Amino acid sequence: MRNHDLPALERRTRGKSRFDDDEPQFLKRGRPTEPLADPDTEPDPDTGERWSSWDDAVHGPQPHPAWLVTELAAKDTELGVLKTGKEADVHLVRRAVPDTNRSCLLAVKRYRDPEHRLFHRDAGYLEGRRVRRSRENRAMASRTAFGRQMIAGQWAAAEFAALSRLWEIGAGHDRIAVPYPVQLRGTELMLEFVGDTESGEAAPRLAQLRPEPAELRDLWAQLVEALRVLARAGYAHGDLSPYNLLVHRGRLVVIDLPQVVDVVANPQGPEFLARDVRVVGAWFAARGLPAEQVDPAVVTGELLHEAGLR
Repeated sequence: MRNHDLPALERRTRGKSRFDDDEPQFLKRGRPTEPLADPDTEPDPDTGERWSSWDDAVHGPQPHPAWLVTELAAKDTELGVLKTGKEADVHLVRRAVPDTNRSCLLAVKRYRDPEHRLFHRDAGYLEGRRVRRSRENRAMASRTAFGRQMIAGQWAAAEFAALSRLWEIGAGHDRIAVPYPVQLRGTELMLEFVGDTESGEAAPRLAQLRPEPAELRDLWAQLVEALRVLARAGYAHGDLSPYNLLVHRGRLVVIDLPQVVDVVANPQGPEFLARDVRVVGAWFAARGLPAEQVDPAVVTGELLHEAGLR
């Protein structure tokens, strides 16, 4: 992205309404949407820039994509909010090396401080995830402030690990598209921006589209293949809906994986998988796909077989 594109991006993001994927009324309760201040990474008050945090973060799978800026001389500039949610907000950030043409857009997902998070569904999702020390397990179970911080860290780390694994799988012969997980730093997750990198316009969610019959069939086929890949890797998305599937240049991209479920280790894994299928299947059926093609019992059975549970 060129430097002179920045003002247009700032105008677009400031004027665009925020979007909460599950609970729109939650935004009216007045809770903060900004992350806690970090003195080491606070932006310059005049330019809005901060030094790249690449050096002290966990990095995504290698080889890193050619578009990714990894130079330590790079600076990150906040461009606005892409999405708001109950547990985290997603911001648009431009990472660029000053006085060069090296730059990239990133989607930065920031989980909130313990006082302003709402992990209202975490108990079921966290089954099968364990930390080694009993103190941490007790804190998480009792939802103390420390325990909520641990849970937040698990959600961020789980999403980063799942995206890393799925990116590596998708780089092979299996067909699944996910954003490249750039880096993990505490409870901040930096991801590939999926959309038009010139204008900064994010790819639309599936829920926003009204596909023609041929496109609808193709998107369903892509989705079923992606669910098969997830199942073979031992995962269920856990919260799949038309709102966390993007469509970019005709390709379906799976996003929002903090609640990813281990279908084997989690006793409720098969139930989460079945619910994923029911929710997205209902959307496709409502838009004209024949009911026999989206039969949730048939599709769920196939996925459980892929996961080795049947």
